[in-house]
Amino acid sequence: MSDLTPSSPSTALFTDHYELTMLQAALAAGTAQRRSVFEAFGRRLPHGRRYGVVAGTGRILEMLRDFRFTGEEIDFLRSTGVVDAPTLDWLADYRFSGTIRGYAEGEVYFPGSPLLSVESSFAEGVVLETLILSALNYDTAVASAASRMSGAAGDRPCAEMGSRRTHEAAAVAAARAAVIAGFASTSNLEAGRRYGLRTIGTSAHSFTLLHDTERQAFAAQVDSLGKDTILLLDTYDVDTALDTAIEIAGPELGGVRLDSGDLGIQAHEVREKLDARGARNTKITVTSDLDEYAIAALQAAPVDAYGVGTRVVTGSGAPTASLVYKLVARQGAEGTWVSVEKASKSKASHGGIKQAVRSYDGSIATEESIGVPALPADFDGRALLVDLVVDGEIDDAFTGAEGVRRAQVRHAESVGELPRSAHRLQDGEPAIPTVYYSG
Repeated sequence: MSDLTPSSPSTALFTDHYELTMLQAALAAGTAQRRSVFEAFGRRLPHGRRYGVVAGTGRILEMLRDFRFTGEEIDFLRSTGVVDAPTLDWLADYRFSGTIRGYAEGEVYFPGSPLLSVESSFAEGVVLETLILSALNYDTAVASAASRMSGAAGDRPCAEMGSRRTHEAAAVAAARAAVIAGFASTSNLEAGRRYGLRTIGTSAHSFTLLHDTERQAFAAQVDSLGKDTILLLDTYDVDTALDTAIEIAGPELGGVRLDSGDLGIQAHEVREKLDARGARNTKITVTSDLDEYAIAALQAAPVDAYGVGTRVVTGSGAPTASLVYKLVARQGAEGTWVSVEKASKSKASHGGIKQAVRSYDGSIATEESIGVPALPADFDGRALLVDLVVDGEIDDAFTGAEGVRRAQVRHAESVGELPRSAHRLQDGEPAIPTVYYSG
């Protein structure tokens, strides 16, 4: 893992109670060591979405490294009677020794895509369910929203600024996921430290209100941070603030920020006044509860950058990706593989070990092709599953700052392969169909 990532305490209790009671019963029944394959997937995309973006994989690998039941965790489980003594003994020696394959972080996905596949004993795999789903569901929701926002913004950069709108730990995860999915920067310093992200920020309304006049506030900011700083214009009156900003910083002023009112109209008015005063290179950043629809509505406005907060860290109306983690195959008593699947109405799953390939017409994706257990030998397309953990050994290239950089590239390339319909913000079906093949 990158040395930007600090060491962490045990993650073993980021787990639901029932996972350990299932473990206890399986140990007692003699079935806990059966080789099993668990799969994380989504039955559907959030309403109206054309594609999703995988995120959280690197964080899962980082947390897996610290998934150890130390004396503190064992003492808690013993004192609360969650599981019996033989199960505690098994947990004390827990080390994941299986194999995890999945979609590379940043990859787009569709209903039924096998995003993560865990092959191990039942015991080793079942206790990872909550850890995997909590990271995948949240980070994927944020990344999927951020991808729509960065797509709507085009060449104009988006900054993630939602730390104050979510849990402090989720704020770091959200910043990471947003940058993977096309955002240029974040305001969150811990995310910057841990994952090597670019951090940004200058001042809020409180800084202006601290001073006796707006002029004093602007002068203090420019004196301290330089003329290339960004001055916030709408604490009092935008027109007056703009005049004051140019008087203090001159045409070399780096930028101004608008945080309220009709952002489109104000951006046009501010741009005209900046140009008239010779500040043609001064950038305009807009904030204030932006989402992909608001960003798209500002395409014709002279806006240079967007700051996005609440809507990105809450998935822009889809705060979870609704991914599930299901047993899809296991070995029987004789050691042969058996496909298993859930058959209940509206929650059915596709059993079996899977191979996933994306099919193309030229350079444009046309189909998510899933082979159960494999596609025909001559099937053409791009293989989607990569090895993340092999025999318990974590591939560090998918973690830390390097993992984020790789995921950014994967996101840009995979989004670039989608048909034009994928980028529409109107409600619609997934951009490409998911088709299953029996091999």
